[in-house]
Amino acid sequence: MKLRLVLGLLLALASPPVAAAPCLLCAADTPGAARSRDTAAPLRVEVETRLDMGRIAVGAGGGEVEVDPVTGARRLRGDVIDLGGFALTGTVTVRGEPGAEVRVILPASVDLEGGHGRTARVTGLATDLSAAPRLGPDGRLQFRFGGRLQIAGLDDGDYRGRIPVTVEYQ
Repeated sequence: MKLRLVLGLLLALASPPVAAAPCLLCAADTPGAARSRDTAAPLRVEVETRLDMGRIAVGAGGGEVEVDPVTGARRLRGDVIDLGGFALTGTVTVRGEPGAEVRVILPASVDLEGGHGRTARVTGLATDLSAAPRLGPDGRLQFRFGGRLQIAGLDDGDYRGRIPVTVEYQ
C-alpha cells in the first residue's frame, strides 16, 4: 500500500553580519582602499522561493527525494513513487557591500515535523555557489540550494521545518 507524502520546507534566516577587524593598513582617503567591515553595509538575506520536494508516495521500504541545487532536477530513490507537483530549489538573495566576499553556511541536517509526531530528515544541503562567493557590483548575490529528504516507510504527511541559513562577510 502506497501512501501520499506532501513536502514543504520553509527557510528561516539567521544572517547577522559579522564584523571583521578594521584594516589598519588601508587609508580611508586612498582611492580604491578596502573599506573596513565595521563600516560595510549590513547583510540582508531574503527568501525568494522555498525548498519544496514535491509530492510522492512512500512504501514500506522508505526512501529519499533529492533536489539538485544546480539543475533543479528531482531524483527519487528507494520505495517511493512520484505523484507530481513541482519540486523547487530554495532561492535566496543576499544584499550588502558591493564586491565583498561572503560565506554561506547551511546545517549538516535538519529534522522536519509531520503529523502524529512523525519526523523526516533533510541532509546533504548544498548550494550552487562557487568556492569563494562575492556580492556583485550592485551588492547583490542570489543562490539556489537543494538537499536530500529521507523518509521512513509509510510515513505519510505534510512535513515542514526551518533551514537556518547563515551569511557572513569573509
